Amino acid sequence: MRRVCLTLPTHRSCAATIAAVAEEAAYGAGEFGVEVALLILDSSPAQVLAEHREAVAALTPYPGVSVHHLDEDEQRGFLRKVAGRSAAPDPDRLLELLLPSRISYGAVTDRAFLLAESLGCTSLHRRDSDSRYQHHGGEPVFPIHQELTHLGRRAADLKGSATRSKLPPGSGERRVALVGGSFVGEMSVDVARIREADPETYRELVGLSLPEGYPEIWRGHLIDASFRGAGDTVFDGDLTVLAPVSPTRVDMCNVALDHEVYRRVPLPPATDTIGTDYFLLGLAHDARLPGVEHNRHIVNFHTAERRTDAGFLAYQLRFARFLLAKAYLNAVHARTKKAGDDLLDGEDLLRTSVVTEYVRDSLVREPEEDAHRLGTIEAAYRRLGGRYAEVADTLTARRAPLLAEVRKGMADFAFLLENWQALTRACSDAGLSVTR
Repeated sequence: MRRVCLTLPTHRSCAATIAAVAEEAAYGAGEFGVEVALLILDSSPAQVLAEHREAVAALTPYPGVSVHHLDEDEQRGFLRKVAGRSAAPDPDRLLELLLPSRISYGAVTDRAFLLAESLGCTSLHRRDSDSRYQHHGGEPVFPIHQELTHLGRRAADLKGSATRSKLPPGSGERRVALVGGSFVGEMSVDVARIREADPETYRELVGLSLPEGYPEIWRGHLIDASFRGAGDTVFDGDLTVLAPVSPTRVDMCNVALDHEVYRRVPLPPATDTIGTDYFLLGLAHDARLPGVEHNRHIVNFHTAERRTDAGFLAYQLRFARFLLAKAYLNAVHARTKKAGDDLLDGEDLLRTSVVTEYVRDSLVREPEEDAHRLGTIEAAYRRLGGRYAEVADTLTARRAPLLAEVRKGMADFAFLLENWQALTRACSDAGLSVTR
């Protein structure tokens, strides 16, 4: 029987979300006759973790659904076993990259990839703790419906059932590698107040995330669309587009990937950096792997923690790191975009070695370029004033280590890429002992 992994990473209180995602798991198992492994990766503090243990214990058992709730100690034990069995060099470094002491959006999803491999799953379906489902006709609108309908199927077989098809020539025999939707509600990145306070500074900051070379009119369009999701769109019926999916059109709280994608290429394990977890989505798009974009958008909201002074500063620093990291990531994507079909082997699978080469080459970059980019970010935050000035002060005080850490993050990504397939192969007999 087909087995899939529905994963919810969290480091905050989200008992209601656990219950809602468990309901989605039950829907997937019941409607599609699959086994759904609900995987909760929990990095919450002790009191919140205990609340989550109670929430998981209170879930109604459902045929075809298994629940795996792992705290960081349990995750570390699994990773240590896998790293040891992989025979990869420096397993301690791999363990640190996959389970760092600081927040990493990429690393937690990489852990989910490895655990999904261990569970024998053919796909991974990712949700977030700061999101909810839309409702239609009194029922929740579950993205897993579109994900299980399309993922892994031959693209040519879906042309007649999709609302629209924009498959590139020659890609019809490839399998659907990615299915995703977006979000409605608050912006995914907490920069709405910057846009309201100073639209020009907002455009300058967000513009740093875009690749160079776009005509100004297109840059303006991309800046306006960034982090906006689907706006206030209300679900009133299914719409699907069969095509390579642009990472700007979907959100990581609402995406599913076939295992043939993530068993070959991981996500950058950069710490305290938003956005780097979208790398694999861009890679699948550049390789012209078929995908399905749908309109079962999830409702996004910002937790109260982000509104505190400490939460605000931490998040803005993660955004600044993202803008620094994008200089490297955009260099990689410029090459993957140019490579296109050459990113795939004879079986239409991603070539890990090619991606590794591009990431390594991105490190050949003059330090002055990064310093200039950081100076632009500092100046923008200082112009905003108020508590944004504290962000600028912090960036100035941490200038040298910050630049070094961003560069090291890309070197770490290259190291993880070099050893990723050894890790995924080692997962097959690692097993999980924590289940319900």
